[in-house]
Amino acid sequence: MSKQPNLELWPIGNCQVSGLIDETGALVWGCIPRVDGDPVFSSLLNGDQRDAGIWRFELDGQVSASQNYIRNTPILVTTLEADDGSAIEILDFAPRFESSGRMYRPVAYARIVRPIKGHPRIKVVLKPTKNYGAGLAEMTSGTNHIRYLTAGHALRLSTDAPVGYIMEGRTFRIEEDTHFFLGPDEPFVGNLRETVRSMEQATRKYWQRWVRGLSIPLEWQEEVIRCAITLKLCQHEETGAIVAALTTSIPEAAHSERNWDYRYCWIRDSYYTIQALNRLGALDVMEKYLGYLRNIVDGAHKGEQAGQIQPLYSVMGESELNETTASYLAGYRGMGPVRRGNAAYKQIQHDCYGQIVLPSAQGFFDKRLMRPADDADFTSLEEVGEMAWAMHDQPDAGLWEFRTREEVHTYSAVMSWAACDRLANVADHLGKPDRSWLWRERADKIAATIEEKAWKPDASGEGGHYGASFESDYLDASLLQMVELRFLSPDNERFQQTFAAVEEHLRRGDHMLRYAAEDDFGAPETAFNVCTFWLIEALHLAGRNDEARTLFETMLSHTTQSGLLSEDLDYETGELWGNFPQTYSLVGVINCAGLLSKPWSEVR
Repeated sequence: MSKQPNLELWPIGNCQVSGLIDETGALVWGCIPRVDGDPVFSSLLNGDQRDAGIWRFELDGQVSASQNYIRNTPILVTTLEADDGSAIEILDFAPRFESSGRMYRPVAYARIVRPIKGHPRIKVVLKPTKNYGAGLAEMTSGTNHIRYLTAGHALRLSTDAPVGYIMEGRTFRIEEDTHFFLGPDEPFVGNLRETVRSMEQATRKYWQRWVRGLSIPLEWQEEVIRCAITLKLCQHEETGAIVAALTTSIPEAAHSERNWDYRYCWIRDSYYTIQALNRLGALDVMEKYLGYLRNIVDGAHKGEQAGQIQPLYSVMGESELNETTASYLAGYRGMGPVRRGNAAYKQIQHDCYGQIVLPSAQGFFDKRLMRPADDADFTSLEEVGEMAWAMHDQPDAGLWEFRTREEVHTYSAVMSWAACDRLANVADHLGKPDRSWLWRERADKIAATIEEKAWKPDASGEGGHYGASFESDYLDASLLQMVELRFLSPDNERFQQTFAAVEEHLRRGDHMLRYAAEDDFGAPETAFNVCTFWLIEALHLAGRNDEARTLFETMLSHTTQSGLLSEDLDYETGELWGNFPQTYSLVGVINCAGLLSKPWSEVR
């Protein structure tokens, strides 16, 4: 039990709460009442004190563990085997299914423990924490339940296991299926055994039907399905917000202090998530997120500058995300600090205007939507476009969120161009020629500025590359997105020269850095996974398809046993670092699989 934590983690969730299960079947990370709440299961970030903030089942004499998801669901099965041949199976899920005309997704974790071989004996270790690891939750008990007094949200464990054994930490023999429902502090209604089993069956059916509606590529189906399910788990369904990751403060590299809280909705990250899921036809996630965006845009109208958008918000749309440290948590492998909140909300990042407009634009064209966008939505979106136009040549912190310097970043300028370009397309569609002309003219002017300011000719004047910013000639991987955003075509000579320069300076074997220049914390030490996927896309578009496929398979070999990726990867050892699971990285899997897969027509 003293093994150092790693990122071999298995997410469960229901779009209200989520949890991460480790290799032993222990629930080591989970926040209530939502993803950015208090981590009552905080063991992942507890350093050496891993017996606090955990829920595990210890099998007497355990010698092995194996895990798998039930097909096309986030329902996890963990099998533990003991040295005497006995074994148990743990079924983990968060209930999610339609009930009484609405989606039932409680703040709850359900677990079923089944004896499958011999006469297993187990101990239940359930020790939730409160106030970011400040202490263990106090317990009270009843005949068939235990109450845990966490901060602001008491939890109740309803179970048909012996309550006294759990409270006293005793090992006991398990002779039949045993059920655990940790949820709201209210009496459990109905027969526990039958109800929890019914919940599991209904949850299984929900997810398998959702997956059945996806339009997936022929190749790498299981990988794409797992990434799609996990991206959906990153949506807070109540509001439609999509978080960048389910965790906080897993460092981007060992002892780097690049420990950030990613349990918030970045406009940029969400744009990429929606783009990937939309390619699979997951319309429900997009519809919810567009509702969240409309609320963000409405709120921006009340600011000092109409249309001004900040880079990230809470899942409830809160704008102030003050960054503090949780002093009671030692951090992942003791590598603190553990941060709560993210000061990047104060930053100026002008690319966010394009990332508001691009997903919103689809709402004017997509006839499947329950609520198509209308003229009033276009008027609101134009205010965002006005900000993109006003700020396209102004300095910002950029998509990499530099904390101590600002420049006019090329990626931000290209995103501003994309905002104006797409608004022109929408105006055409709505029959507004005067507005179309205005936005097209602005897009053309931004494009001319980018060509003038971002292009860095070489000494001969015959070659060169785009720079990451107008002021300097260093490179970053976001320049590869100029094709994806339709600013350039793949055969554009300037793009080809830039691609060659980016690959030469930022590629490290099979992986890509986001940039090589020193930042606020020194030189980057790990590859940024989504940048490697951008490289794969660029290789494919450049006609180097065999190389792209080989590199894609290499990236898939780095996924966890759960089929997922974190934000970063040590390009020398292959170890995963950074918050987990990271939406950017999962988006990369989906997008590259779609680009590289053989067509379905080949199986007919």
